[in-house]
Amino acid sequence: MTAYLGVDGGGTKTAFRLIDEHGATLATSTQPTSYYFGGGIGVLERVLRDGIADVTADAGIRTDDIAHTFFGVPGYGEASADVPRVQDIARRVLGHERYTCGNDMLGGWAGSLGGRDGINVIAGTGSMSYGERGGVGHRVGGWSEIFGDEGSGYWVGIRGLTLFSRMADGRSPRTHLYDAMRTRLGVTEDLDAIGTVMGEWGAQRTAIADLSKTVMDAAEAGDPAARAVLVDGADALVELVTAARTALEYAEDEEVVVSYSGGMFSAPLYRDLFVEALTRAGAYTVVAPRYSPDLGSALYAMRCAGVVVPDVLPV
Repeated sequence: MTAYLGVDGGGTKTAFRLIDEHGATLATSTQPTSYYFGGGIGVLERVLRDGIADVTADAGIRTDDIAHTFFGVPGYGEASADVPRVQDIARRVLGHERYTCGNDMLGGWAGSLGGRDGINVIAGTGSMSYGERGGVGHRVGGWSEIFGDEGSGYWVGIRGLTLFSRMADGRSPRTHLYDAMRTRLGVTEDLDAIGTVMGEWGAQRTAIADLSKTVMDAAEAGDPAARAVLVDGADALVELVTAARTALEYAEDEEVVVSYSGGMFSAPLYRDLFVEALTRAGAYTVVAPRYSPDLGSALYAMRCAGVVVPDVLPV
């Protein structure tokens, strides 16, 4: 048996999937976030080591039995000085050099589109798009929560907090979102929201991104202010796709296959708003993701090893 390991890092969790040469799953594991920009690079090594120990134990193999591994690391390539450190960590946790490190967007693309030409847009804690055409790849977005990640969970959560603050002090009319945010934040005095978000939560990225669920629920209940946030977010995600389309030099009338990944798309309303906005933007065919990002990462490991990725995987 030949085994391939895919690791899909993210801002909320890290998923591991071990597959055989036919693409059948041998073992999986879910670990905490491997986004190390906030917690230090030691976080990455601990998560990778624990996840690999899980899947190899479940499959009854050793790390030396893994033909190739793809580590989809959030933030990879966004701090050049860290690249050799991440590579060293990969080498240590595996004990050999049959691996490839890359940004987690690659596993999302490979999973959603099965490794075929097209563009995948990611909207989870952060956001970006990645597409390939004829062996040429291009990334758009993913500039961090401070000056990017438009349309992501964090972005929507921040806008929900901004609306709450405006509604609290009278700059915007109060809607259902105001009460929903008070409940979610657990406050009876509006200014205590500052203590909750900045003090108790430490302005943590994942905690703020989780507020997107409150905005989503309010929009689904008919709140116009919350819905406007989601419409703007969907439009921002479309921009990520159209910029990738231009960079990949698709003709204006050429149909481009687009898929999606990330937790924000689990909400039907947000997914529908994105599809509607993309349809208005040009010639696109939107397809549901073929596989999960962790399976996509395992398939990408096969590709990195020079193995042809199966068209159809075992059920």
